[in-house]
Amino acid sequence: MRVADFDFDLPPERIALRPARPRDSARMLVVAGDTLSDRAVLDLPQLLAPGDVLVFNDTRVIPAQLEGRRGDARIGATLHKRAGLRSWWAFVRNAKRVRLGDTIDFGSGVLATAAERDEAGAILLEFGGDEPVELLLERAGTMPLPPYIAGKRAPDEADRADYQTMFAREEGAVAAPTAALHFTDRLIAALDGRGIQRETLTLHVGAGTFLPIKADDTADHRMHAEWGRIDAATAQRLNAARAAGGRIIAVGTTPLRLLESAAGEDGLIRPFEGDTDIFITPGYRFRAIDGLMTNFHLPRSTLFMLVSALMGLDTMRRAYAHAIAEGYRFYSYGDSSLLLPQPAK
Repeated sequence: MRVADFDFDLPPERIALRPARPRDSARMLVVAGDTLSDRAVLDLPQLLAPGDVLVFNDTRVIPAQLEGRRGDARIGATLHKRAGLRSWWAFVRNAKRVRLGDTIDFGSGVLATAAERDEAGAILLEFGGDEPVELLLERAGTMPLPPYIAGKRAPDEADRADYQTMFAREEGAVAAPTAALHFTDRLIAALDGRGIQRETLTLHVGAGTFLPIKADDTADHRMHAEWGRIDAATAQRLNAARAAGGRIIAVGTTPLRLLESAAGEDGLIRPFEGDTDIFITPGYRFRAIDGLMTNFHLPRSTLFMLVSALMGLDTMRRAYAHAIAEGYRFYSYGDSSLLLPQPAK
């Protein structure tokens, strides 16, 4: 398909620069089949049925944005994928000023050497010293806010909490699984009271999620790989819930992509550990999930392609036009949507 088919106009004022407070006070557009309804995140328990399962990503965002120097040159680095105990691939600003073997000083005693460069231009940084890289990042790094927020304001101390979900446990993401930012203790209590089950998996979101698609045709786009894991016990519980008639609702595109990567043609979810670069576009047959809770995505993005695959491009165009007209807040800190496709006949 043409990438231009997934374009739409978004007024800049619709981009949220801060999350709703409290988190669960965000609005939620429910798209059920081809029907639209304006609701709130707090309505979620009434929109699901006892026995349904919400699947969350428990990845934890690390302060992966670094600013440093190589000699007189200012160098910015956004880590996007771990390659080893002390090595990370990074997208580097002013990369032409960095040669392999150069050492970049990120301040606070944090030094890294440029070891390799891949075909996409990313640089493998090898960090010096003996401390875990996560401790180095706590000293020198800042939260890696998406470009559409960072371009309008600098990250601050509030973002260290705001850009982290209540489920965050496994360190390694450089972008938040933002659909879960809306959840609070009171919403979880209401879901528990309704008999909605919860499961978690881990997918370390990479900065590649924000990269623009440069190809004109979706067939020519290559996804960046991200590491994920679903353990055997979780897979077994998800399969049992679905067999009993419950729906599997992914909270965010990251758990959806990992579940679909782990599912066989028979729809059964299997244990999974490793990289996935699954790219979901219209025509894809979903095997593992029955619905998706997700924020509103960028035009021409792989994530807007994913939701269009789930609900249909015409339906999502209409849903996004409605959201823009009704003043919904977009992107990572924005409002939510609940996408429930018609069951296959």
